[in-house]
Amino acid sequence: ADCETMFAAKSLVNALGGNLLEGRQTGLDYDVTSLSAVNFNTGIAEAENADVILLVGTNLRWEAPLINTRVRKAAWKKGAKVFAIGPETDLTYKVQWLGDDASLVAKLPAAVLDALKGAERPMLIFGGGALSVPGVHGAGLALAKSVNAVKDGWNGFNVVHFSAARMGSLMLGYGLPGGIKDVVAAKPKLAFFLGADEVDFAALPDTFKVYVGHHGDKGAHAADVILPAAAWTEKDFTTVNTEGRVQRSEKAVFAPGDAREDWSIFRALADALGVSLGFDSFAQCRAAMIAAVPALGVEGLADYGWTVPKLAAKPEARAIPSPIKDFYLTNAICRASPTMQRCSEELVHGADFAEAAE
Repeated sequence: ADCETMFAAKSLVNALGGNLLEGRQTGLDYDVTSLSAVNFNTGIAEAENADVILLVGTNLRWEAPLINTRVRKAAWKKGAKVFAIGPETDLTYKVQWLGDDASLVAKLPAAVLDALKGAERPMLIFGGGALSVPGVHGAGLALAKSVNAVKDGWNGFNVVHFSAARMGSLMLGYGLPGGIKDVVAAKPKLAFFLGADEVDFAALPDTFKVYVGHHGDKGAHAADVILPAAAWTEKDFTTVNTEGRVQRSEKAVFAPGDAREDWSIFRALADALGVSLGFDSFAQCRAAMIAAVPALGVEGLADYGWTVPKLAAKPEARAIPSPIKDFYLTNAICRASPTMQRCSEELVHGADFAEAAE
């Protein structure tokens, strides 16, 4: 979801006395007390200047293709060494794979550790697969300190998010200590799902589910009530990418049928429920959001500083999973696309298609 949608939903939930806000649908529960510790701090463009790179639990080619091209440039054109922990895959450049055991983060081979310590611009990149293993986040931060990856003019500690809305949601407070498990444990009577299609809805059997979204995906099928909303092409919105860059986009087309812009749905619900959200228009909604989180009012890179939370630094000895199973079907719009379905069947699952005769 975009930032204005999340802010409007948060405003309604808060007005109704609730505070359960979570954006990590698949069960991730890494620490979010420091935004700098979950940001791609090096920056997408600067990534090509790293001279020794360690990838942990990330298939950059699928999770962040633009970052992957920068790492490829660093490796191919500038001779950077690239090491990786996690499931092996073809990233299109030379990688020394160290295995998929998460505990390797805390006990790297001496040659790898020496290479990182001797680098002028060492870069560590942790993916969602890595952060799903307890202890990896803390071990990664400890490693960054030991190899001097964060110094004047260079921050080489990075997290790659595979959800487009992640950094914006964290800036708006969508992050519980136990992740979505905290929501399940609270057994809420009512829950809003903002285009959320990857939640384990069976874990909330007694919750009245309201789906606010588009394209009728899994979340819509699990909902008790569906409130059709605008897709990202059908509204103005603010979003924040994985490097903490605040971006604005404008409406290209109007939403079809009875679909409405998300903020107006929550504004109308507030009226019906007898509560006030403090805004009556999109402009007022955005202004209220910026008042609450000033960084969302300035386009460009947000400044999260550098704060290191105190976390357990002993990763569990287990294989790091790959969070993305199908590159072509990662969101509701792609899953509704016949073209992307065919790409998935042919390029991921190996199906053969007969070509039409000329």
